[in-house]
Amino acid sequence: MVTTEPQQSRIKADSACVLTLSGHDPSGGAGIQADIEAIRALGAQPCSVITALTLQDSRNVVKLMPQPAAAIAEQAELLFDDLPIRVIKIGLIGDDEIAKTIARLLRAHPSIPVVLDPVLAAGGGKQCAGVSLINTIRSELIPLTTVLTPNSPEARTLAADNDLEQCAETLLALGCRYLLITGTHEESSSVVNRLYHQQRCIQRTSWQRLPYSYHGSGCTLASAIAALIARGWKIESAIEKAQQFSWQSLKHGHQPGRGQHLPNRFFWRENDDPLSFS
Repeated sequence: MVTTEPQQSRIKADSACVLTLSGHDPSGGAGIQADIEAIRALGAQPCSVITALTLQDSRNVVKLMPQPAAAIAEQAELLFDDLPIRVIKIGLIGDDEIAKTIARLLRAHPSIPVVLDPVLAAGGGKQCAGVSLINTIRSELIPLTTVLTPNSPEARTLAADNDLEQCAETLLALGCRYLLITGTHEESSSVVNRLYHQQRCIQRTSWQRLPYSYHGSGCTLASAIAALIARGWKIESAIEKAQQFSWQSLKHGHQPGRGQHLPNRFFWRENDDPLSFS
């Protein structure tokens, strides 16, 4: 199904700022660069704070280098003071201290919607979050989150349960308003994403399973949701359209290196319209 929004609900790019807090991926497939591409591709204005530098390529993360939490807070506050930030998107966090710093930023700006992509492991398998950080995500970030977008392994880790329906119940009880659990990692012929709200599943969407492994798919999806919300889309419509955008980005992806395929977030250039796909 193709979701459209009334034209009058659209907000111009220069006033639809999305603040993304995430790690830097030198391969360009994920992290801050992925966020910026997805946000810009959907007509919003990205601004960014790097939470962690990484030593990685398209195959895997080798090392995380979290940045000073105080510097992250200082840079974010400068952006809040200067730009009309409409949505905050959070990706790779880095460590427990950074997570607590981000939580303080969110509490200081409670009216701004938050999209949280809980990056707990890299596509190549490298763990990106220890027990302390996972506990802080549960206790301090999820309660402040508008849309939480874990893949199924992340949902199971955060909820400490194997049953996805029970995971959804647990994560919603922690306080997020919407929960989108993506099914790429499940052993199924198609990819089924489940959207939950008010303690129930309100939508299941099924997507053709593509033949490759992709680097940056979760970043793309969460950033697309954030961009559309910043543009004035209603949350459920933004989530649906962002899934379409992400699937098309993966379908048109490419393999520039020796690892995973990277999404093509500007696939729509052929039609010169970022919302012309279905």
